[in-house]
Amino acid sequence: MVKVVEAREGEALDIELDLNLQKKNLELAEANRRLLEKYGIRAIDFMGSVGSGKTSLIERLVGKLKGKYRIGVIGGDLTTTIDMEILSRHGVQVVQVNTGRECHLDANLVARALQSLPLNSLDLIFIENVGNIICPADFPLGAHRRVAVVSVIDSPYIIVKHPLTFQAVDVVALNKVDLAEIVGVNVAKLEEELKKINPKLSIVKTSCKTGLGVDQLIEVLNL
Repeated sequence: MVKVVEAREGEALDIELDLNLQKKNLELAEANRRLLEKYGIRAIDFMGSVGSGKTSLIERLVGKLKGKYRIGVIGGDLTTTIDMEILSRHGVQVVQVNTGRECHLDANLVARALQSLPLNSLDLIFIENVGNIICPADFPLGAHRRVAVVSVIDSPYIIVKHPLTFQAVDVVALNKVDLAEIVGVNVAKLEEELKKINPKLSIVKTSCKTGLGVDQLIEVLNL
């Protein structure tokens, strides 16, 4: 059984409606961070478009790390529990946050999700944001690291079209690189574009199908 947190009417914070909400979200994110640190928990926020491979990448990480850490996962989606049902099969604690119409998680919804997790029994929480490469970047959740998962086969312009997203994250997983040659994608060019936007980024080439780059991502995230 997957626990579900439903966004109540008017609850999800939306910067498009009121810029003051960004300040409020930051305050709530800091409160989330303090709560996590009180319990000695590290949290990592994964964002990316629908189909970029967020769930599959988290699943790979869980498989590698569940013997080392007590892991929880918070999943954001509009209406379904599909992704969290997949991850719950690995014996980790999961909470689904259904946002209704909102295209991102916010710190308030994550705070409610944290209330549904046994924080005393966790060391590490993965947060899978709603499938969107744009909106989540404006809403920090209190996580210690932020990862953008980018499918290299989505569009050759996905990096240059969304520079603000890549300025807001610490790590980029260039995913599905095993398909890059087949579809004629220049992965090195994507890496160059990312470094121009944010020279401080850690970039990891990954494939959830083959497992490529998963160990490197674990190292980059200091896990």
